[in-house]
Amino acid sequence: MFRRRYRMSRSLFLRIVDAVKDHDYYFQQRSDGLGRMGLSPLQKVTAVFRMLAYGLPADATDEYVKIGESTAIESMTKFCRAMVEIFAERYLRTPNANDIARLLYIGKKRGFPGMLGSLDCMHWKWKNCPTAWSGQYTGRSGSPTIILEAVADYDLWIWHAYFGMPGTNNDINVLESSNLFSNLAQGIAPPAHYVIQGKEYNMGYYLADGIYPKWATIVQTIQQPQGRKKKYFAMKQEACRKDVERAFGVLQSRFAIVAGSARF
Repeated sequence: MFRRRYRMSRSLFLRIVDAVKDHDYYFQQRSDGLGRMGLSPLQKVTAVFRMLAYGLPADATDEYVKIGESTAIESMTKFCRAMVEIFAERYLRTPNANDIARLLYIGKKRGFPGMLGSLDCMHWKWKNCPTAWSGQYTGRSGSPTIILEAVADYDLWIWHAYFGMPGTNNDINVLESSNLFSNLAQGIAPPAHYVIQGKEYNMGYYLADGIYPKWATIVQTIQQPQGRKKKYFAMKQEACRKDVERAFGVLQSRFAIVAGSARF
């Protein structure tokens, strides 16, 4: 029942509660001038998670958690800031040498030695886009969108995210604007050594769809493959490239706030 309601295990939830309580004094339970105890960290974090997981407006948590709208909004703001400050160095970062080694090992087992993940973009619908900006942000879908570029690995770790480009841009424009290959261009990217058919390489690559440029760091599928070898390669490439598509699907289904974030 806990996992169904909170969309995570009880131990993970309590770990997050303890982390934010130790990090920010705001989440610690305090007494007022009359000696009455205030809101507990469980109440504040529960309200935040209901807004994140179910996309509820801030005033929808007052009956269930007994917390006011302004307090729920304040808790959401402080919680998100605390998440970044606490867990950024471990989760919200580019891969280090150990991560590169793990990604290369998994990629080799899946038939793609040197693969570091799958690259793609998704269009994030902007429900309350200002009318003056709608022309700039409205693309093929007919409604204003903001583009999220991401690189995800096999276990849905999104270790690169670039968000904010208007929906009228395509994936090539977003790639040229993002900083995905900036470290590689500056020569400070983690080493990625692997061997394919006796030839050594020191630069990893990403799986992507056909719109991306034909760079050495991007491996695309084969359009209209002919022959068994090319058909097999196209099938394996498209199967592994679904990692980032699956990450986008889980992101939207698990955190319903992304479908109507302006309601906050």
